[in-house]
Amino acid sequence: MTAVVKIDGEAIDLVEFMQTLKLSGQFQGLVEQFVRDRLAVQGAKKQGIHVSPEEVQERADQFRRVHGLHRASDTNKYLDAMHVSLEEFEAHIIDTLYQEKVMQKVCGDEAVRGYFKLNSPRFDSIEVSHIVLDSEGKAREMISVLGDDPDSFEDMAREHSIANTRERGGLIGKVLRGSLRGDVEAKVFNAAAGDMLGPFSTSDRSTYEIFRVNQKHPASLDEDTATEVRRLLREDWLRARAHEHIIEPC
Repeated sequence: MTAVVKIDGEAIDLVEFMQTLKLSGQFQGLVEQFVRDRLAVQGAKKQGIHVSPEEVQERADQFRRVHGLHRASDTNKYLDAMHVSLEEFEAHIIDTLYQEKVMQKVCGDEAVRGYFKLNSPRFDSIEVSHIVLDSEGKAREMISVLGDDPDSFEDMAREHSIANTRERGGLIGKVLRGSLRGDVEAKVFNAAAGDMLGPFSTSDRSTYEIFRVNQKHPASLDEDTATEVRRLLREDWLRARAHEHIIEPC
């Protein structure tokens, strides 16, 4: 039996620990992240990416500084407490560097610019507000009121909306394509600033939503967009790597 931790001298073994992770819903996420890390390491090696001893030493020194391990004996005690050998510690550092290097290559500035150029329409964004009501009759009456007095939108949202945005006058904020339901998105993104649309009902007709387009923002490669592009590049690359392997749960 491998003990993970002891509570008042009572050992919690690895099997019990794993069962708790599975039942709490945390296990699958940890496994998925581990698989992604493994795929990144293997992908880096296939691309001929190299990790030098100097880079490993620099990262190990950085780790020691962060954890206040100023002497070799301090590091040994730290690793012993975790039942990790120096070889395992070094292997972890090497794998981490492989992951970072391959992602720097996959998500580099040139790749980001190329992806954005090919897919720029998907990064168009709009600023929208909404009012959510619990009946179609109320929603249609609200549309009529707003048609006569569009400047009352924020006040109507604060007074009548059942959404958690009511205190902000219904403001959702800036959204990218893909953030709204398909039938709603097509109409909202094709609308002009100032337009009101709806009501749109949920599939069970329990709520009805009215949108107002506040501003439209054509795609630009700003910091937020670049971050999203890097995320998409990373996910696409990892998905492609996963298709190259047989990954089975045990």
